[in-house]
Amino acid sequence: MQLGRVIGRVWATVKNANLEGKRLLVVQPVTPDNQPVGPPIVCTDATGSAGAGELIYWCRGREAAYAFRPEEVVTDTSIIAIIDELRVVPQLLEGATSSESAPDSGC
Repeated sequence: MQLGRVIGRVWATVKNANLEGKRLLVVQPVTPDNQPVGPPIVCTDATGSAGAGELIYWCRGREAAYAFRPEEVVTDTSIIAIIDELRVVPQLLEGATSSESAPDSGC
């Protein structure tokens, strides 16, 4: 899972039938200290309620479709959680690269 911030929405009048009723949102990947990293991406919203400005968890690859099971949704990036609170221990971030995520806090 990776962190991101919802920055927009995609409207598609023509799309794969398996995406009918699914929201497509533009997400800016961010580091644990909320700094943008990489280009924005389009994610399918598995939560159904993520909105602009919200901090979210997203996943990439085949696992992105698992959030919609038993439906078969054609997606390779999905929003799988909305983050209510994120606590970062600065000492654990020292030396981490932008592609690494913070250790699991057990949440």
